[in-house]
Amino acid sequence: MTGADERRELVVGIDPSRNWHLSLAWAADEAHRRGLELRLVVAVPPLHDTHPRDDSPRRASLLQAGSNALQEGAGWVRARHPQLQPTTSLLDGYPAAVIGGLSGRARMVVLGSRHLSRTAEYLSAGSLVVPVTAQARCPVVVVGDAEHVSQQPTYLVVGIDGSEFSKAALGLAFEEADLRGAALRAVSVWQPPIFALHDERDAVQAQRRMLSETTAGWSLKYPDVHLTHEVPTGHPVEELASASEHALAVVVGRRGRGGYTGMRLGSVVHGLLHRAHCPVITVPLLGGRAADCRDR
Repeated sequence: MTGADERRELVVGIDPSRNWHLSLAWAADEAHRRGLELRLVVAVPPLHDTHPRDDSPRRASLLQAGSNALQEGAGWVRARHPQLQPTTSLLDGYPAAVIGGLSGRARMVVLGSRHLSRTAEYLSAGSLVVPVTAQARCPVVVVGDAEHVSQQPTYLVVGIDGSEFSKAALGLAFEEADLRGAALRAVSVWQPPIFALHDERDAVQAQRRMLSETTAGWSLKYPDVHLTHEVPTGHPVEELASASEHALAVVVGRRGRGGYTGMRLGSVVHGLLHRAHCPVITVPLLGGRAADCRDR
């Protein structure tokens, strides 16, 4: 797997049958901000598993639709950012597997979202969001709703629970906030247990200490990013979705890759993919550990 610093490509999955402009706009803007190459990908699955070489009119039609979408998307990107020269890839295979494979050499993968129900997401043959988010070896951005750029000052939200996964998310969140000139709200949700064994006030104070310790040092690395700490009480999905209602994005750590199906995700990530009304950025551990502020 290529080191994160060596990855110079941002991959965006295009679904010719859906409106891809929102996710492509996010990807193009991010590639422009970071000085990355942009690759537009359409994957065309076989119509029949037993016939990998399919020359039927139906498959030819799918390939043509993919080619047309890539051509249109590349022109749309160049009109938005004339200095970007996107590459296009029309590939054979199931979209989730194809894009998941490309993630090993990408800095970031960007997908659109249909906000399917959890059941529909599992059963949809063309579903990308859950399997790619679960398996990708780089951050994945799911753009189901636009950034809230009209909210002033602009801000991002990052979810922190003290784990190595959330520390990885914190590093990317600071980086994104700095690139955008936005504030950063670090949110650690305290969820009361069914049977309270400790005083609630002490538990919340412990949560605040953990949040302060986790974020310590990052403000020195990114002095222009205005950081706030928040410890709301409630369910993590609901509180993070509420905090990010007018955000540019919400950033959370991703707990590893799925099992045989590649569909296993933490409940918070899965919930935010369906509840958040802004782009959701999920971040895996790279190299088995979270980046320290001194690494960047």
